[in-house]
Amino acid sequence: MKKLISILGTALCFLFLLASCGKEAEVPPIVPDENRPTFEDATTLVIYFSQPDNVDNSSVVIEGEILGNTQYMAYVIQENTNADIFRILPEIPYPTDHSTLVDLASEEKSQGARPAIKDTIKNFEKYDVIFVGYPNWWGDMPMILYTLFDTYDFSNKVIIPFNTHGGSGFSNTISTIKRLEPLAEVKDGKSISRNHIQDAEQEIIDWVVQLGFKK
Repeated sequence: MKKLISILGTALCFLFLLASCGKEAEVPPIVPDENRPTFEDATTLVIYFSQPDNVDNSSVVIEGEILGNTQYMAYVIQENTNADIFRILPEIPYPTDHSTLVDLASEEKSQGARPAIKDTIKNFEKYDVIFVGYPNWWGDMPMILYTLFDTYDFSNKVIIPFNTHGGSGFSNTISTIKRLEPLAEVKDGKSISRNHIQDAEQEIIDWVVQLGFKK
């Protein structure tokens, strides 16, 4: 009798397991868009460094205007976030000849140079969210970006990197920014190839909206 009860118990357990396996896994509820964190009320600044505008492979023509690749990306972001904007210009201008510029960028990187920035950002402390844009030079940020992070205190700010590149994407620059600014919140950012920047306006706008900005 006990043996029969044991067999019946085992069978019932087996049937229960089969029923459990047949159930679909519970799916966590989707958070409505209106509950998503948003930056629309944040005080926002776009900072960017763009190669000299007439350097080969670094410019894009938009509605007849020649813009640096990173410059164009910065303009689209600024326009769709109502942010203030600041262009990083060196005190000593970079050469516009492509090969000369490439060699200089390599030399600056090997020396750990800190090129001086021409102007200062007024009322930097008031900004909550800061987009920081740059081209990829030799698998790194241009060294003048290191000057930027050495000069200003990004503590407790949100940093959103963006860059343009010839095939290397961000390389390790996101982790570099996190190392330079450990007290800031550094987002993953947006990277666009110079080969696609001409038609990237909507892609940039969609990214800005996904971040939580509404123009």
